[in-house]
Amino acid sequence: MITRASHLVVVEGPFVGPGGDASPPTVPRRVEIDIRTGLITAVSEPRGTGDIVLGDDHVIFSGLVDRHVHAREDPSGEDTYKESFQTAADAALHGGIVAYAEMPNNPQPPVDDASYIAKRDLTHGSFVDVVLYAGVGVHTRPLSFPVPYKTYMGPSIGDLFFEDEAQLRDALSRYRGQLIAFHAEDPVILERHRGASTHAESRPPEAEIEAIRLILRIAENYGFRPHICHLSTAEGLELIRSARKRGLHVTTEVSPHHLFYDQDNASTFAHPDFLQCNPPIRSRLDRIALLEGLRYGDIECLATDHAPHSLDEKRRGISGVTHLDTFGPFLFWLMSQGFDLATLQRVASENPGRFVSRYLPHRYGRIEPGFAGALTIFEKKEITIRRGDLKTRSGWSPFEGVTFGGRVSHTVVRGRIFPQNF
Repeated sequence: MITRASHLVVVEGPFVGPGGDASPPTVPRRVEIDIRTGLITAVSEPRGTGDIVLGDDHVIFSGLVDRHVHAREDPSGEDTYKESFQTAADAALHGGIVAYAEMPNNPQPPVDDASYIAKRDLTHGSFVDVVLYAGVGVHTRPLSFPVPYKTYMGPSIGDLFFEDEAQLRDALSRYRGQLIAFHAEDPVILERHRGASTHAESRPPEAEIEAIRLILRIAENYGFRPHICHLSTAEGLELIRSARKRGLHVTTEVSPHHLFYDQDNASTFAHPDFLQCNPPIRSRLDRIALLEGLRYGDIECLATDHAPHSLDEKRRGISGVTHLDTFGPFLFWLMSQGFDLATLQRVASENPGRFVSRYLPHRYGRIEPGFAGALTIFEKKEITIRRGDLKTRSGWSPFEGVTFGGRVSHTVVRGRIFPQNF
């Protein structure tokens, strides 16, 4: 290893280009990161020397960013057995993730200045940057400083949910101008289908579709910026497209399990019941529509919805799947489905990086001077996901036994290099 200067970390190798038909998929570049500030100071032509010098079997991305994670740690300490901010950071680094946004559905949720700061203090030991969502509840109000917000329309962990439209409207009327992410499942429809014979039937597609329709209508009434989490239906995507044509600024995301699995192929997983999640795995037609929506930019972000429930909890039918460890390798599956490198960098780094940068001291999502010295380095070497290789405390993955066409070789966070080994 060659150190060019005591305060610099230098990485050279194939670097994802800016995209477009005329651009090559990768170009060789030299990236210099000042470890005192954690920022990129220069991007230039390679010289053949550096702390990491890579050949054509590698590719450098701007660091991956996940805008939807459940780390589970809060001041109560009640759910730390699932995942702490430290174990989430270990799993994130393993999957190539340099920053993430974490959800508020905790036993002790962050809903005001004091509870938010108390939870934020728990993140200070994390190797990766963490943005916390604040929760929206029946009686909550915006915090005194900028944060993103999350609304659970139906029951989740804790008390952050709504029973009907009147409650929801009353709460959201206080959040004009704010960015609010939604778990979009209509509570009235969920109640109507309670006791259905299967989990998918208890949370039917119309629960998401009608919830999105309502969210878009209320956003137009009250002037907040809606973001639809873990989109799972083709019809929901059409509603979002139509709202954009009317001038509403609405964004959305999709999770790996809704892109990889559907009701026809879920049985190929060794434990299909472990794929239970909210919203459920949908039809093959929905899955294909989501893939195309992500490919062509109608869905802005790939986001994991990492929910680190233990193996015992999964056997008891708790909803949620884990993804932090496998976020980077999953991009190689998307490549096998025809996604190009520029698109993947846009949905897994640039767009979510722009979001978290609103709330962090460093800007993420690009390899440019002044941005965080955060890189995800991939090696074009097949890996098969094994339970024993995972860093998440949950101890399992929906991709166990799946072979991906590449792996994360290094994750670089503000100039600090973390080699990764599956």
